[in-house]
Order: sequence, then C-alpha cells, then structure tokens
Amino acid sequence: MKGWIQGLIMSVSLVAYQAHSVSYPLPAEGESLVGFPQGHTVAPGEHLAPIAEKYGVGLIALMELNPGVDPFLPTPGTKLKLPTYMLLPDAPRKGVVINLAELRLYHFQGEQVHVYPIGIGRVGHDTPLGATKVTQKTPDPTWTPTASTRAEYLAKGIELPQVVPAGPNNPLGKFALRLGFDKGQYLIHGTNKDFGIGLRVSAGCIRLWPADIEELFGQVKWGEQVRVINQPIKVATGPQGEVMLEVHSPLTSKDGQKQPLKFSLEQLRVVEQNHVSAEWVTQALAEQSGVPKVVGWP
Repeated sequence: MKGWIQGLIMSVSLVAYQAHSVSYPLPAEGESLVGFPQGHTVAPGEHLAPIAEKYGVGLIALMELNPGVDPFLPTPGTKLKLPTYMLLPDAPRKGVVINLAELRLYHFQGEQVHVYPIGIGRVGHDTPLGATKVTQKTPDPTWTPTASTRAEYLAKGIELPQVVPAGPNNPLGKFALRLGFDKGQYLIHGTNKDFGIGLRVSAGCIRLWPADIEELFGQVKWGEQVRVINQPIKVATGPQGEVMLEVHSPLTSKDGQKQPLKFSLEQLRVVEQNHVSAEWVTQALAEQSGVPKVVGWP
C-alpha cells in the first residue's frame, strides 16, 4: 500500500490544479440527497487526478466508483462515473461538517451547502473526532513543526527550521483555520503541494486545494461550529420515499485493519420501517462505491 500511495503522489504531482468547491441547494427537511450523477469520457493523455479536480471530487472517491480503471493510464474512451451526488451526513446542517470516511468537508451556508474534497490524517496520525470551533483565522500562516514532525523529516535527511515562514515553501499554504482541538494543534489549511487532496497523507490536519481553502477562508467566521465525524455508512429516504444507502470504504486503524462497518440505531430504524432488499444492501456494503444506491421502498 505504501508503494502504491507513493506512485499515486508522483503521478498527481505532475499536474497543477485550480480546484473549486461544488455547491448544492439544501434539500427539504427530512431529505438528504444532493447533486446528480455525471459522467466523463477519458481523452487521450488524461489520467484520473486532473479529472477528479475538474469536477471537484476526491481522487479516491473517483477510483472507488470506477474499480478496475488504471488511475495513471486509463484507456482513452473509457466512460467514467463521477461521484457528484451524495447523501448529506447525519449531523446538524450548520457550520462545517467533516466526514473523514468520505474525505469530504461540508460547509452549510444559508440555503446552500458547499462540498470540498479534503486530505486527512494518515494512519497513526488520525484527525480527531468531535465538536469544536474555528478559534483563529490566519492568512499567510507560518508553520512551527512539532518535535515528532522534525524527527520524521530528520530521518529522511531533512532538517527543518524551528519556524517555516509564510511563502511558497510553507506546507500550510496561504490560509489556515485553527480548530479548538488539543490546544489548537489541528488546522484546516491549504497546501503548497500538487497532491494530497482526497488521500490520507497529513499529520492530522485537514488539507484543501489552494483555491478551495481561499474560498472557505472567506466564508467561515471566527467561532463557527466545526464537527468532525466518521460515517462510512449513510442511510436516508429519497424524494420518492425510496431507501438509499451510501457506503464508503472504512478508515484503516493503527493496526492496519479496516474499521468495521456498522449501522447506527437511527439507520437501522429507517431500514426496518421500510421494505428493504437484503441482497441490495449486501451488494452495496461489498461494493463500497461511495454513491447512494436504492435498496428499498416504503
């Protein structure tokens, strides 16, 4: 897996990005489906990273929806499915909601929700869960590496300065939002790299493309509520009352094992109160495609 991620990073780093969020009108109370299915036909010379960026979706999300497609050398003419539709997470529609399992950040603003692909903490450096708030907004942030980060870099032969000034060599990018977790050591920030969005690569912070963090930075207020959750399974009823199930690949724990997929009590209630196909549910759990699937009816 480590070699695969390194290869993916090398491929992605060949492309310069201009990312953007995707905004959707909020569905009616009691409904959760936003967006709609889209497709993309691979052109000669294209690979999946710039296609994901073009549509504002995560790279892993695109790969999960199109299993068997080579991310580096997809066959020209291949018709890709795009993860441009989703169920909103089971959380209050207020402020910022980050669902680690789907590598997405949701920002609820008025009657709109803005959705961003994100990078999160790598295995062993998990992004913390829970409710917090934005405690500081910093343009042109400096970076003070922790002792453990300095040791990691030193093991690679790189000696970091005590403080990395703002500028093109700063891995925090041009904007940072400090969270209230653990004395403020976790940030939502940009990046000076051409990779890492839609992957587990950070030391625990939430990473966005430069254009995305600039947009979010301008929208988010000091003190705004932030919730970090881990919901690989989402269940909701659709516009016609159909039961919809969205399943993402669960995160890997420190021991290298995938976290188990579990329905919440509320999700089980929705399933039990409707006519749901056990076969369709089993298939969705196995596929882990990351997009909503109809599994039953009222």
